[in-house]
Amino acid sequence: MYREHPAPAGLACLWTRESTEPHVARVVPDGCTDLIWVPDTGALFVAGPDTEAHLTTIRPGRMFGVRFPPGAGPAVFGVPAHALRDLRVPLTELVPAARLTSSNDIVTFAEQRLRPDPAVAATAHALRHNDVASVAWELGLSTRQLHRRCLDAFGYGPKMLQRVLRFDRAMKLAWAGTPFASIAAESGYADQAHLSREVKEFAGVPLRQLIRP
Repeated sequence: MYREHPAPAGLACLWTRESTEPHVARVVPDGCTDLIWVPDTGALFVAGPDTEAHLTTIRPGRMFGVRFPPGAGPAVFGVPAHALRDLRVPLTELVPAARLTSSNDIVTFAEQRLRPDPAVAATAHALRHNDVASVAWELGLSTRQLHRRCLDAFGYGPKMLQRVLRFDRAMKLAWAGTPFASIAAESGYADQAHLSREVKEFAGVPLRQLIRP
């Protein structure tokens, strides 16, 4: 069972996953970076921003995670976000001195290293609502400069970031029970066919199969 929990300011959420049977989980792109701890084995690793579904085998036991919002990873882990894209990396490869042995340690580590950047948040907000050229002009950047900044902050170029954020919005609506016919319009897709193509590309399966209990 996967559950999300309230998190300190600046974090997207805390989450736990408990399982009594092994199974394969499909993790889909959301633009975020997670720090994940498996108490039974002591494994502690970073899951970078994804560009496609990541299938992972969940073994019986408990997992604990801290989810960082899009753009927060570089300050926490000391590397540009594109260096973590589509990867799962042990924390000690990024922060050798990190010795975290409890969920409280992990949350404290996250809070202490988090460095919210208003410019990064503003860029993500602008790209949710405007085309790339308009956002670059608004920020006083060339489109090439914006592309480089987005790769460093988010792990994606601006066009891919737009697509991932839109897809994540659609997934939140779907999980909240929004009728499929309404999701496309509410999340910014041209039509339902456009939504279906994006879901298949990012998740690897149709929307109805993706959210099936």
